[in-house]
Amino acid sequence: MQINWFTVIAQIINFLILVWLMKKYLYKPILQAIDEREKKIAAELADAKSKVAEAKSEQDEFQKKNDAFDQHKKKMMDGLAADAEKERQKLLDAAKNEAATVKHKLEEAAKELQESLNEKLVQKTQEEVLSITKKALSELASTNLEEQTVHVFIRNIKAISAKDKKQFTDAFHAGSALSIKSAFDLPEKQQKNIKTAIAEVLGLGIKYAFETDPKMISGIELVTKGYKLSWSFAAYISSLEKSMASSAKEPLEAVKK
Repeated sequence: MQINWFTVIAQIINFLILVWLMKKYLYKPILQAIDEREKKIAAELADAKSKVAEAKSEQDEFQKKNDAFDQHKKKMMDGLAADAEKERQKLLDAAKNEAATVKHKLEEAAKELQESLNEKLVQKTQEEVLSITKKALSELASTNLEEQTVHVFIRNIKAISAKDKKQFTDAFHAGSALSIKSAFDLPEKQQKNIKTAIAEVLGLGIKYAFETDPKMISGIELVTKGYKLSWSFAAYISSLEKSMASSAKEPLEAVKK
């Protein structure tokens, strides 16, 4: 078989031309497109990594803020709980103080009421005892009770001790007025007898002021600045008053409870 070298050479040249054409117009654009595609993919991967890192950073930042918020919320809740406890304790203390104040006022009111009742009861008892005593003395004695009271008072003036006499004299000479109170009106004769008894102690030239005080329960009282001399039936029934006061404490204790 005879080889046609011209045909062979022509085909080689055509093949080379085809290869050159394909390289220039086909492979090179394909390779360039592949490179650009790879670069684009690489850029997209880098951008994705950057976004992932940014998202991770944002997630960490959000977590930090969330943790800070939780801590702040816990701190606020603890503070509110502490404030609420303080306010509760404050209100409780105020309620206790108010209750104590109310209790004290009730006790004071009950005490004042009881003391008022006791005073009225004692006063009434003294008046009843005095009335009975007056009747008894009126029936047994030739003089009435007022005259006997003045007699006993004058006897007490004359019987004062040296110490009391000095105190009486010093008080009078200090310039005080001499006041004589009695539970009943003193007749002029009885006033004169009292003046005479006092003059034996202080001397003459004394100004007297006679006053009537029914609350004394049949008694006479001599008062000057720094000294007092008195006598009344209340002294003889003081034991009864103490007994009544002791008995009157029981209702008061019941009110306090």
